[in-house]
Amino acid sequence: MKGTTPAIPDQVDVLVIGGGINGISAFRELALQGVKVVLMERDDFCSGASAALSRMVHGGLRYLENGEFRLVRQSLQERDRLLKNAPHCVSPLPTVVPISSWVSGTLPTIASFFGASVKPHRRPGLMIRAGLLLYDLLARHSRTMPRHRGLGRAALRRMVPGITESAVGGVLYFDARVSLPERLGLEMILDTEAEAEGRAFSYTEIIGIEAGQIRWRDRLSGASGNITPRVVINATGAWVDIVGSAIQPGANSKRVHGTKGSHLMIRNPELQAALGDHMVYYENHDGRICIAFAHAGAAMVGSTDILIDDPDAAVCFEDEKNYMLEALGNVFPHLRVDEEQIVHTFTGVRPLPISEEGATGRISRDHSVDVEPAGRQPFAVLTLIGGKWTTFRVFGEEVADLALAELGRARSVDTYDLKIGGGRNLPVDARERAAWIRQCAGTAGLTEARFSTLVSRYGSRSEAVAAFMAEGDDAALASAPDYSRRELLFLIENERVREIGDILLRRTTLGIEGRINAELTSEIAALLGSTFGWSVEETSKAVARFNETIEHRHRIQH
Repeated sequence: MKGTTPAIPDQVDVLVIGGGINGISAFRELALQGVKVVLMERDDFCSGASAALSRMVHGGLRYLENGEFRLVRQSLQERDRLLKNAPHCVSPLPTVVPISSWVSGTLPTIASFFGASVKPHRRPGLMIRAGLLLYDLLARHSRTMPRHRGLGRAALRRMVPGITESAVGGVLYFDARVSLPERLGLEMILDTEAEAEGRAFSYTEIIGIEAGQIRWRDRLSGASGNITPRVVINATGAWVDIVGSAIQPGANSKRVHGTKGSHLMIRNPELQAALGDHMVYYENHDGRICIAFAHAGAAMVGSTDILIDDPDAAVCFEDEKNYMLEALGNVFPHLRVDEEQIVHTFTGVRPLPISEEGATGRISRDHSVDVEPAGRQPFAVLTLIGGKWTTFRVFGEEVADLALAELGRARSVDTYDLKIGGGRNLPVDARERAAWIRQCAGTAGLTEARFSTLVSRYGSRSEAVAAFMAEGDDAALASAPDYSRRELLFLIENERVREIGDILLRRTTLGIEGRINAELTSEIAALLGSTFGWSVEETSKAVARFNETIEHRHRIQH
C-alpha cells in the first residue's frame, strides 16, 4: 500500500521524541543536513498542543508587556517567512482592537511592565498604540503587511457591527492565520522523507530504556523494539518531564508546567457577519486577552489560560465555556449564543517554563533548550522547553545546531527560504494562479471551481490529489459532498493516516467545522477499513476509539 513506512532502524544519529511542530521542525532541520534521524510520536503527528493553537501566526503583541522584545521581533520575522513559504495555508489576518479608554489604566500598565504586581485593569489606548508602533518597528526588515492605524468610533462600528457602545475607538493592525496547522506539520514530514534520510513514525511511544537502548512500542500494531541513538531530542512539550524520566531513570528535575487553553467553535450567523474578515482582539475584565474571528465555517472564540498538572487531562470545562461567552458578550452585548451553536471545542496545553510568576500571562512564551551531554546516559539529551507555534522554524534550527555540535558535524542547508508542502510551486500572483488552476482543472477533468477548492485545501499538492482522483471512479461522500471518496483515499494512502481522527481532525477541517456525525464517521471508517483490510471487528474498534476521543476531548465537560 502507498504510504507504508519502513521499519524502525536499530541505530540512529538522532532520535526525536515528539511529533508536534517543534519536534518536526528539528527533525526536518537535521535530516536536511544529512543526519540519520528518526522521529517517534505516541499519537498522530501534530495532535497535541500543535493542533490546539488559536490558529494565529503572530508576533505576540501582548508579549511586549513582559519586555520580550527579542521574542516578538523573532516571531514577526518568522510570521513573514511563513507568509512566503507556506502561502497555501498562512494568510494575512486584519485584527481590530477595541479601546474603552485612551488614558485610563496608563499607570498600572507601566507598573506591570516593570514587574510590579497590579490589580486586573484594561490597557489604555495610548499604550496600545505605543505598543503597535514598536510592533511595526520590530517588523520593519521583513515587512509583508501594512502598518497599524487608528479607528474612530464610527470607523470601528462600520468595521465591526454590533460592537459594544463603550468602545471609544479602536486600532487596526495585521498579523496572520494558519488554516490547518496540523497539515503544515505533516507536509514538513512528507517533504523531509522524500528528500532526506529522516523517517517519522506515528502512534509509537517510548516505554523505557534498557542497557543504553531506548525501548519503543507501536500502540496500534503492538510491534516493539529497541533503538540506539547518539543524541535524543525530547520535544514532547507539556510531557517533557514524563518522557525525561522514562529515558533517564532517577531524573526528577521539573522543567515545565502547562497552562490549558480552550477554544469554542461557534456557528452563529450574527457573530460571523459582525466579524467578517477581521479578528477582534479584546480584553476581559481580568485583563486576559481573548480573540474571536471567522474560521472554518464558524467563529473561533478563545481562549483560557489555566495552570494544569496533567496534560492528558486537558479538556474544556463548563466554567471555561462560560468565561469565554461572558467575555464575548462584553464585546458584543446584544449577541446571543445558544448552546447548540457551539459545534466543536478543542483544548491544548502550552508547555511553559517553570516560573514563580503568579499570573499565567506573565510567564514567558520564549523557548530554550537544556543540554545534557552523554555521560550518565550513553546519549546526549536535548530537552526543548516552551516555544510558540509561530517560531517553530527558528526553534528547530537552534535545536538542530546543538545536536550537530554533539555529533561533531556542521550545517550545510538553510531553511530560511525553504517553501513547505503545498506552498511549493504555487503561483502567488492572482492572474498566474487563475491560469494555473484553469490548466490543471482541464488536465484532471475537473471544473475550475472544484480544482480551486482542492487548491484551498492542499495548495500545489492539489495537482497530485486531482491526478489520483482521475485514475478511478469517484463519487461525493454522502455525508460531506464537498469531499469525494478518492480525494480522501489519496490522503489515506499518501499522508500517513492510521486512525479515523487523523482524517477528520487533522488532514481536513471537517472536525473543526463541527461536521462530525455518525454517518460521516461510518463513511470514513469504511474507507480506512477497505484500504487497510480491517475486519468488521477492527473497524468497529476504530470507530469506538474515535468516538471516545470526540466525547472526551472535543465536548464541554461538566
